[in-house]
Amino acid sequence: MKSRPEITALLSLSIQKYISPHNDPRVYWAREVTFDYATNKAVRVDYMKFKPVNNTVSGIEKGDFYCYEVKSSVEDFHSKNGHNFLGDYNYYVMPGEVYEKVEGEIPYGVGVLVPGQKHYRGWWYELKSVKKAARRDRSRPVSEMLLMMFRSAARERND
Repeated sequence: MKSRPEITALLSLSIQKYISPHNDPRVYWAREVTFDYATNKAVRVDYMKFKPVNNTVSGIEKGDFYCYEVKSSVEDFHSKNGHNFLGDYNYYVMPGEVYEKVEGEIPYGVGVLVPGQKHYRGWWYELKSVKKAARRDRSRPVSEMLLMMFRSAARERND
């Protein structure tokens, strides 16, 4: 059995490949997106993706945000951290055996992605949906969501 950090790294790589399989610059995403930074209510979403309807002003305003929280174990799932669902569509990313143990605890509307087959070009896994996310109305404006994603993506470029 792999260690929790190894499972987290594998799930993280798998979700990155799921979000942008060909590293397409037209797919807008960021990892470790923090909201309410420098407050005692700061929250961080593991991965976020933005999918505009099109590149017009109204198409951007009507776009959808997808939030993904990586959970490598049942203990990780039960921790208070990482249940930050701020998007229009929200997902847990976890091993199948973890999903089997916590299936009844997953909130309505939150989807679940689990590893399927190993990808033929690398050591990550194809993710498959075992529970589809239901669309919900987010509470934050598109401008704030995009700014937080932009800030997180810029941090990545400076590392």
